[in-house]
Amino acid sequence: MKIPFVKMHGLGNDFVLLDCVRQALPIHQGLVRSLCDRRHGIGADQLLVLEPSKRADYRMRVFNADGGEVEMCGNGIRCLAKYLVTQELLPEGEQAIETKAGIIRPRVEGDLVTVDMGVPELDGPKIPVRMRGRIVDREVTLANEPRRITCVSMGNPHCVLFTDALAAFPVRQLGPRIEIDPLFPQRVNVEFVQVESPSRVSMRVWERGAGETAACGTGACAAAVASCLTGRTGREVVVALPGGELSIRWAEDDHVFMTGPAEEVFRGEIEAERKG
Repeated sequence: MKIPFVKMHGLGNDFVLLDCVRQALPIHQGLVRSLCDRRHGIGADQLLVLEPSKRADYRMRVFNADGGEVEMCGNGIRCLAKYLVTQELLPEGEQAIETKAGIIRPRVEGDLVTVDMGVPELDGPKIPVRMRGRIVDREVTLANEPRRITCVSMGNPHCVLFTDALAAFPVRQLGPRIEIDPLFPQRVNVEFVQVESPSRVSMRVWERGAGETAACGTGACAAAVASCLTGRTGREVVVALPGGELSIRWAEDDHVFMTGPAEEVFRGEIEAERKG
């Protein structure tokens, strides 16, 4: 079976996008893993699936490289929104995209996409974290050491840690251990953040099911919210990631707006098995 695909990225966080509006495709864990494999497949951090929706313009499903389906992806929805415009499925302007995290509303304006990421969830059990109330600069034991964390859901769970030595921080050693800690019943994305000024932070991210990636849109939003909650920044910040920069604004109505680029890399067809 030949599967048409589009390879896209948002700040180096890369995706394989499958258009299941124009062609029905059997999505299963084996297919996701094979397409995302960087040696034997196309290679990507996540697989995006575009589907019809009865509740919005279209539906987006997101699968991590390990084959697990997740709620949302900030860089991914910017890529999907850009694809809808370039393929003339929708005009420039605001879109309504159904996700497992609810209806998300990206706006495509030229080379940039601004996404209303909604209101951050801060209540521990709803993130989910096995702790009550807000987890803001809370001391816990992770990877056998006491660490101060701030937890946020942007439709998916995030754990934010601050450091003064981001470049040398052992992200690839600590990230996978924190991701699967029993404190997080659905695993967790982990952001390591260094504050540069009241309006700028730098960040590295360990994404659950994908590992360290060049960028994470929901993670950048979580980092901005955590930085503001802990008094380190204001409500508007530039988040510098290894792949580039995102502008994040936590508006007075509590909605978080993310602005950044989305680019198509190439498109093609790949031979794939029908069953995983």
